[in-house]
Amino acid sequence: MAAYASGTLPHPFAMVVAAHISLCSECRAALGAYHAVGGALLEKTANIAVTNSLKSNVMAMLDTPSQPTPVYDAQGVFPGPVMEALQGRSPRWKTLGMGVKQSILSETDSGSVRLLYIPAGQAVPDHSHNGLELTLVLQGSFSDETGRFGVGDVEIGDEDLEHTPIADAGDACICLAATDAPLRFNAFMPRLLQPFFRI
Repeated sequence: MAAYASGTLPHPFAMVVAAHISLCSECRAALGAYHAVGGALLEKTANIAVTNSLKSNVMAMLDTPSQPTPVYDAQGVFPGPVMEALQGRSPRWKTLGMGVKQSILSETDSGSVRLLYIPAGQAVPDHSHNGLELTLVLQGSFSDETGRFGVGDVEIGDEDLEHTPIADAGDACICLAATDAPLRFNAFMPRLLQPFFRI
């Protein structure tokens, strides 16, 4: 939360945190507290000399016409930050097999963020992680070796977590998942298909 408030959290994880904050009033309050602390720290920071051209450069940028960034509201199970990544469209689902689908929202050197659709009762292949993974549940729920995660919950996975997430009975589980490194699948077939699915 502190990294998100300061703007230092990598984009994939920032999208998950923004989506979670849009669903969680307690975390919105916590974010406000972090912003207040950041503001207080800035007030205590010593002044730094700037170049004489700074004012004219800033004024020139203000005079440059720019397109306003669209603001997207939540639609269905997708919070505003997800709709922003989708640019107001529906997800473009790609089948991964066994009814599981994904829609990649962003893929850069800092990581990837994707939507996952997992039918009730279906498992994601057993895997561990080469880095960090944040998974936010948007619809339904899933369970794994660490517990059950419902709408608004975030599971944090790292190199120490090996698990087999299974979508619970009821609605299909839709998650927003961000990673900063490829997953490590234990079974041969998922490892074979991994480069094609970019996960």
